[in-house]
Amino acid sequence: MDPTSFDEQVLKPFDYVPLTRVVYGAGTLSQLGDICVELQGQRVLLVTDRGLHSAGHAGRACEILADANLDVVLFEEVQPNPTTEDVDRGLQVARDEKIDLIIGLGGGSSMDCAKGINFLLTNGGRMQNYWGVGKATEPMLPMVAVPTTAGTGSEAQSFALIADAETHMKMACGDKKAACKVAILDPELTTSMPKSVTVVTGIDAISHAVETYVTTKRNIISETFSLRSFQLLVESFPIVLNEPNDLEARGRMLLGAHLAGAAIENSMLGATHALANPLSAHFGTTHGTAIGILLPHVVRFNSTVADYTELVRSIGLQPTSSLEAGELLADHLMDLFRNSDTPQSLSAISFDENLIPQLASEAAAQWTGQFNPRPVSAESLQEIYQCALQD
Repeated sequence: MDPTSFDEQVLKPFDYVPLTRVVYGAGTLSQLGDICVELQGQRVLLVTDRGLHSAGHAGRACEILADANLDVVLFEEVQPNPTTEDVDRGLQVARDEKIDLIIGLGGGSSMDCAKGINFLLTNGGRMQNYWGVGKATEPMLPMVAVPTTAGTGSEAQSFALIADAETHMKMACGDKKAACKVAILDPELTTSMPKSVTVVTGIDAISHAVETYVTTKRNIISETFSLRSFQLLVESFPIVLNEPNDLEARGRMLLGAHLAGAAIENSMLGATHALANPLSAHFGTTHGTAIGILLPHVVRFNSTVADYTELVRSIGLQPTSSLEAGELLADHLMDLFRNSDTPQSLSAISFDENLIPQLASEAAAQWTGQFNPRPVSAESLQEIYQCALQD
């Protein structure tokens, strides 16, 4: 990237407002009670899922909160890819128990559901009313996020991704008031992830670093986050798959996912996520699986206008042109994902090729696509689906 393009594309005006305190390190979950007391919470809603309860993390969190003399109400009915129904169930619990602080413990699903509950508890209405940005008019309750996966980076974002229970389409509901007051990044909590979860969440995090690096909305803050997160994630991903108890590598993954999430907050995402969401809606495809199939193809599509040079240099590759950088990155991602045993093509998953025109039309309507560095349309997105049919 030559200096002129850097100045024009990255050193443009920006408004960076860090909203979330970050507490990082092994064992930092022990600070949860003190943090909630500092936030003046007394009746705490702990939003999580049954898997986290089985792993013992929810019980440990409840003990820490009880030791701080806080009243804890547990809501563990969060499903993967939370819907408006999940949020409504949690909302009823929060109202009945007169909650004054919310904790999201788990992956992106738990944190997004917790944010959704916060929207409706404090501002009323339905989640559909908050689809978009800045539609909450009242202050929200303080929220603490405790991620147990290295994936979405939701703890660094002011967005809740909630699926409409009727249409199954995901709604990005964003408002600065929804940002977490504190995020606790404790890598000890991520060692209990099954390998399959480590794979799909890790792929999602990597995609966040790649997409945010080249969006039209990027700036020097987001680019800094994207570049460092990409390096942390790509170097650590194979390690955690082969050595799941390597706490140092787990920590790098967790921090990398957080930085990628912070990049999203400052630069948004691109066409990969626009293409992936209809797959989840129609076929129940795991988000990370869909992302892993589509990301290399989107990188190749973008490489005619986007420059991935510094990303690939950060992992030791030396392209001679921006176009070659895109090819090297796409190849590296495919190799990385292939070695994690995730599907490499749409033909390898439950997929109906006849629906491609409809999927492309739905993908073109997704919000994230408008930030892609190369403009997309239903026609171009259909071509990417076609390219992804085979390895």
